[in-house]
Amino acid sequence: MAAKRAERLVNLVIALLGTRQYVSAAKIRATVPGYEPDDGTDRADEAFKRMFERDKAELREIGVPLETGRTSAFDTEDGYRIARGDYELPEITLTGEEAAAVGLALRLWQSAQLAGVAQSALVKLRAAGVDVDQNRGIPLQPRLDAGEPAFEPCYAAARDRRELTFDYRRPDEDTPVRRRVQPWGVVAWHGHWYLVGHDQDRQAPRVFRLSRVTGTPRATGPAGAFQPPADLDLAAVVAGQERREETLVVVRARPGTANGLRRTAVPLGPGPDGDDRLELRTTEPESLADQLAAYGADVLVEAPQRMRAAVVERLTRLAALGEPAGQPAGQRAGQRP
Repeated sequence: MAAKRAERLVNLVIALLGTRQYVSAAKIRATVPGYEPDDGTDRADEAFKRMFERDKAELREIGVPLETGRTSAFDTEDGYRIARGDYELPEITLTGEEAAAVGLALRLWQSAQLAGVAQSALVKLRAAGVDVDQNRGIPLQPRLDAGEPAFEPCYAAARDRRELTFDYRRPDEDTPVRRRVQPWGVVAWHGHWYLVGHDQDRQAPRVFRLSRVTGTPRATGPAGAFQPPADLDLAAVVAGQERREETLVVVRARPGTANGLRRTAVPLGPGPDGDDRLELRTTEPESLADQLAAYGADVLVEAPQRMRAAVVERLTRLAALGEPAGQPAGQRAGQRP
């Protein structure tokens, strides 16, 4: 099913669920986004009728209880509504994994532009005199996850098959670099959102973490300008390109501290100074350095040296922002000898 048709069907369902009255075809045409506008021509009327008949058949085919009738004896034509009692599902019990998947889908729905136009259909129905039931309506709250401001433009460009231009800063780069990408899709993987697509300048598939996109991505060119590979698996592409070499890190932690760190660490026994020695494994050393620095003087990195240097650099930078001058940098940063 085409994306525009799917959006129109969802808008139609939401509009008809939001009212107890039967809604005429004319009001549906005027209020639900996606239908042929009424310009007074026979061609537009025929186009709307064909589209609306297909949509009614499609809804009934997939099990939506679309009813036909009249609200009062004064109505001159039949209208349509959806019997909410027949449409709603019974109580559903989900496992923890299933609930997490539903939560992820909800975040995606709330981020989509789809919710905004559906809400506008309910507003137009109310303005047209149709009694919209506020208590029975679907609570639409279109919003973008504030942690990923690049999500919506990337998602829209991938949906419409339009080329995308944005600035992207890798962890090992000081300044962002302009990228031109044919976006294939957006996918969540291990707690992060990623854009997968074909990099036009490098002429190869690439993966971009949305949190590293700076500014607002800009879609250019016509819709439908390209097609993703037929056998595309977005998660598999991300997993293949994001898989890094595992780093082994050994730290010493004071007894009774760093409880969050201990949950994922392997105990190595006590150290010579009475501290607990812990072994950690990570594929994201920069993230682990941030975490270790947050424990301050309670944690000391033994190895490797590059991890120790990364933690010292972070603590020294933080100490310079708030500690009195005159102390050695290592002491200000909470470093132990």
